[in-house]
Amino acid sequence: MRIYGALISLSLIWGLSFVFIKWLSEFAGVWGTVFIRCLAGAVILLPILYIKRKEIIRPIPWKNLIIVGILNCGLPWGLISLSETALNSSTAAVLNAMTPICTGLIGFLFFSNKLNRMQWAGIFIGFIGIWVLMGAHVKPVETFSFVGFGTMLLATICYGSASQFTKHYLNGAGVVLITTVSLLTGSLIGLLGMILSGPSMTEPLSGEVWISIIGLGCFGSGIATLLYFYIMTKGSPEFASTVTYIIPATAMIWGYVLLHEHITKNLVIGLLIIFTGIAMTKARKRKIIGGQPARKHA
Repeated sequence: MRIYGALISLSLIWGLSFVFIKWLSEFAGVWGTVFIRCLAGAVILLPILYIKRKEIIRPIPWKNLIIVGILNCGLPWGLISLSETALNSSTAAVLNAMTPICTGLIGFLFFSNKLNRMQWAGIFIGFIGIWVLMGAHVKPVETFSFVGFGTMLLATICYGSASQFTKHYLNGAGVVLITTVSLLTGSLIGLLGMILSGPSMTEPLSGEVWISIIGLGCFGSGIATLLYFYIMTKGSPEFASTVTYIIPATAMIWGYVLLHEHITKNLVIGLLIIFTGIAMTKARKRKIIGGQPARKHA
């Protein structure tokens, strides 16, 4: 029962992360949000990494770790923050559920993974889900905007690339090492983005901002990763990856309760179609879209 409790807890934390991003990005801007959440998560994990320092592989594959940090934290978290300037948190979470499908497609295109007919059909159905989510069956041009739908899909491509790269080049590096270096890399990218884009944190910190920093950084980026690792070790990577199915639902609930966002018919139908596509892409050869997960969430 503990493992199921951990899975539900993880989905609640990562679902709530989309609300925190909404709050924090209004105060800190896109890159300030990346910097704060990465730094806060790294602060939580650095002591754990120090305790486990004797278990760190040698030589440390710095180049590959930094690449994963860019693809897993720096770029996608910036893109998600940018997306939520145009989308509500529920829609962003549903689009985020496309990550397993993008992971399978990237594995086929760049890592010589094979996809069967069922998986190809699942990828096609997943993109139909996005089409429905955008309201494309009514007004395809007027409802689509790159900053929002486009940037969110780019974030899922980054996640999928990071997952495949980790699986192929960082196998055995350890989740704590990979996550900590990823967060530190992401914080540097966020800091660079803040410098280039100019100051954004000009107002005093409100209660919502403090809650977002603690919730998004410490819990969403730090503790949630350890929960994921616990689920992987006590269950399996495949079982842990099922959290992807739950996050959009919990994000919808949090968005409705805390942000008073409407749960539209397109949102629900698009979510169900995307889930159908994900289930089909995970058929039979589930390892194709598994591997070392890289936070298929916010």
